[in-house]
Amino acid sequence: MTASSICRRTADKSAKSRIAAVGAIAVAGALLLSGCGDQTNDKKSNAVVDAPLADKLPKDIRAKGVIKVGSDIAYPPVEFKDKSGNTVGIDPDLGEAMGKQLGVRFEFENGTFDTLLGGLRSKRYQIAMSAMTDTKNRQEGIDEETGKKIGDGVDFVDYLTAGVSIYTKKGDDQGIKTWSDLCGKRIVVQRGTVSHDLAKTESKKCKGGKKISIEQYDNDQQAQTRLRSGGADAGSSDFPVAAYAVKTSGGGKDFQLVGEQVEAAPYGIAVSKKNPELRDAIKAALDAIIANGDYEKIIKKWGVEDGAVEEAKINGGK
Repeated sequence: MTASSICRRTADKSAKSRIAAVGAIAVAGALLLSGCGDQTNDKKSNAVVDAPLADKLPKDIRAKGVIKVGSDIAYPPVEFKDKSGNTVGIDPDLGEAMGKQLGVRFEFENGTFDTLLGGLRSKRYQIAMSAMTDTKNRQEGIDEETGKKIGDGVDFVDYLTAGVSIYTKKGDDQGIKTWSDLCGKRIVVQRGTVSHDLAKTESKKCKGGKKISIEQYDNDQQAQTRLRSGGADAGSSDFPVAAYAVKTSGGGKDFQLVGEQVEAAPYGIAVSKKNPELRDAIKAALDAIIANGDYEKIIKKWGVEDGAVEEAKINGGK
């Protein structure tokens, strides 16, 4: 989500975008793919027999057979509900693949993006996986708006790279090519994302009183609906999400990308700093699916192979 990080990330001044050029997203028919990310209550899926990395997990998680994942499940193609109501997308598929290595089920629980780290602090979730950009502020528990410390911060296991894009109604770009072209115009964004932070930063640079009018929403789909109805001039989100919307909304007739992506940065799986054992288990599982080829299959399925990583990294964001 374009919430301060596929970007859903709270703006970090040195790493504000979500994924390097992800290339053309091959997503035709993706809404029908329930594949790896289908979340069920089948207790038999809670544990995998002879999971190679099960002993790396904390004992309480291993015993329960479930890792609770906080996620804003309205951010296609990263995570979203398909027509049958199943949770699908890049993150659920990667979660299922890692779960097989660890012998547990990744159980995705829906929440608004800007509340996910709070849910992690309160132990509602054990990890947050939601196209969240790995930034130094998040690592250190610094509030982006106030600059004040609000918690211990989190550790990230980085798993993808992305940048931020601008999109407009198709055939009506209004001369928008760069962020500076948004001065005097109205943009829709998801609250708390890098797109949101970039819009606020750019607005301060506008001259002649022509600030950017910023409308913020709980999720990216609400922002897209506003733009589609003619209530704004442009929208912004992480490149994979923007490209997916351009490809699928209205059969490809609603939106178009304008300009270039800005400042690529890693998506990270957030884990409490008080739980390094879980963090290291997640890293080991990600490295395992990179090595066995499952990771490559998943990111190709969703058309984001240009954002692939070669190995899992901890706190690689700047």
